[in-house]
Amino acid sequence: MVFYGCLIVAIILHEISHGVVALWFGDDTAKREGRLTLNPIPHIDLFGSIILPALMVFTTGFAFGYAKPVPVNPTKLRDPRRQMVFVGLAGPFSNFLLMFLAAVPVHVFTNGKYAYLTSWNDPPLIVQILMWFAFANLILGVFNMLPIPPLDGSALIERVLPRKWLPNWYRFRPYGMAVLFFLIFWTNALGVILRPFEEHFWKFVLG
Repeated sequence: MVFYGCLIVAIILHEISHGVVALWFGDDTAKREGRLTLNPIPHIDLFGSIILPALMVFTTGFAFGYAKPVPVNPTKLRDPRRQMVFVGLAGPFSNFLLMFLAAVPVHVFTNGKYAYLTSWNDPPLIVQILMWFAFANLILGVFNMLPIPPLDGSALIERVLPRKWLPNWYRFRPYGMAVLFFLIFWTNALGVILRPFEEHFWKFVLG
């Protein structure tokens, strides 16, 4: 339960960071719609926050989901194509920063004490919270860096693609979610991608 609580907080901060960077570049849409808040209610997405996590628990035993995307109006940005990259990557980079800020204290505190856990309840509660918060941010950050629409990593693709290729990319974007579902539910590709990051993470915080 500690992990899922940490995951919810990580997802909310992820979405807020998109809105904050968009506001920095001149788009106040998220601010006007009340999305720059830690209150989870405005961020809840019926499918991504409720239905998808439930499906994943029943099918994979592991819950994952997403919040309602923060609204961004590219026409309000001063340089839409370039600045949308920063808006898109703000989410994953905020997750990596939060992971670092939480993982380092755990690493210093544990100092190898819990290298061979017999139970996840062995460390003190504050260490468990920091540990799972760091892990949730790692998974969320890496997952969102995948270059598949609507994930944030696709913003990099849009930035580097030649303009003449963009129409084909835009035609592909609506099918990105179907590709993600295929990777999550019918292949182990996502696990293969995430596993090295997980292994290095646990080695760092517990070793």
